[in-house]
Amino acid sequence: MNTILILNAQVVNEGKIETKDVLLKDGFIDKISTDLSHLQADKIINAHGKYLFPGVIDDQVHFREPGLTHKACIHSEARAGVAGGVTTFMEMPNTVPNALNQELLADKYEIAARTSLANYSFYMGASNDNIEEVLKTNPANICGIKIFMGSSTGNMLVDNEKTLENIFSKSPMLIATHCEDEATVRANTEIYKQRFGDNPHPRVHPEIRNVEACYKSSSMAVELAKRHNTRLHILHITTGEETHLFRNDIPLKEKKITSEVCVHHLYFDASDYETLGNQIKCNPAVKADGHKQQLLAALLDNRLDVIATDHAPHIWEEKQNPYWSSPSGLPLIQHPLNLMIEFYQVGKISLEKIAEKMAHAVADCFQISKRGYIREGYWADLVLVDLAEKTTISKDTIYYQCKWSPLEGKTFNSSITHTFVSGHLAFENGNFNENVQGKRILFER
Repeated sequence: MNTILILNAQVVNEGKIETKDVLLKDGFIDKISTDLSHLQADKIINAHGKYLFPGVIDDQVHFREPGLTHKACIHSEARAGVAGGVTTFMEMPNTVPNALNQELLADKYEIAARTSLANYSFYMGASNDNIEEVLKTNPANICGIKIFMGSSTGNMLVDNEKTLENIFSKSPMLIATHCEDEATVRANTEIYKQRFGDNPHPRVHPEIRNVEACYKSSSMAVELAKRHNTRLHILHITTGEETHLFRNDIPLKEKKITSEVCVHHLYFDASDYETLGNQIKCNPAVKADGHKQQLLAALLDNRLDVIATDHAPHIWEEKQNPYWSSPSGLPLIQHPLNLMIEFYQVGKISLEKIAEKMAHAVADCFQISKRGYIREGYWADLVLVDLAEKTTISKDTIYYQCKWSPLEGKTFNSSITHTFVSGHLAFENGNFNENVQGKRILFER
């Protein structure tokens, strides 16, 4: 299907909502105008009453392939993302084996080229001893370098100060960090094991992975980046204290240090451990009520730059383990746009700001080539949303592989009706078209 004509859409783009027609041709946005109804197209969609967003770009996901495909795979999770309006993802290197060299990184791109319905990029992983491989990474076709400055497995915890200095001083490209001070977390863990034994309630999670652990690590990363003029992006900020590390007095494109907030840290708080328990156990932890309000305020005033999911699926049986052995992470790839629209419905954020933080700002932050905006000449990554149709989350409607969600039973006041990935209508009214795969995204660096 070379041409698709979208008529009468409420286009949410670059701070405005305007009624427009949009012509897609050969994967790109060919024309945007107030009246294109005279044109011919292979497919015509009347979007009257619906909102057309730029496709969501999720800069942090864990799709588990290779090595952990009992939890998820690139095909299943990308497909679920597309159903939720996520047209592009950036996936993390802590798969098995860890993506710590160029060959293993290339293997993931090969899998995605064959199986991903969404557009894709993958982070190169850093360890305490792979600086030579890290420096081989090409900034034009890789989203970034990922450093776990706390909370990782295998060889991916980078806690050697000389290694951090080396990477921050030599990397020519964006470094994305997971920031929790490992020494603080370990000390708290020992205290809580002595206090509560083998099976404490998950409510202890934000006390073990506390504000101090987050702030100590994030502030260290910021200090390193300032010292070496490094391009730093700190992932999943969870505390009000950390938001004061970031600037909002300069445009995003001029920032050297940027930040991300995840949907679950905006939506849940520590009181939810009482009913959801390990389902919302994640690193860094969902914190006490009060932090999510501060995170939203920092998002709105541009101290926090982008919204992501940190989609991290585990099978249900694993999450039912006692607290210490239940893995951290929760699956969210299918519903981030629905969830943020809930904030809009109660007046906490505008639709324009949602488009900015889930698409425009991500494209600017990572310098993605020709994506993230609804502009002529850009790739046609688009999502049609019906704000008059509800979405109820149940096991029957979940597409990602682990088939559970901490949002089960929730009814959202919006529905994703169409998702276009690089001009391909990949999802339409509950049906997938997987004849065309997504594309590897490129960067203007």
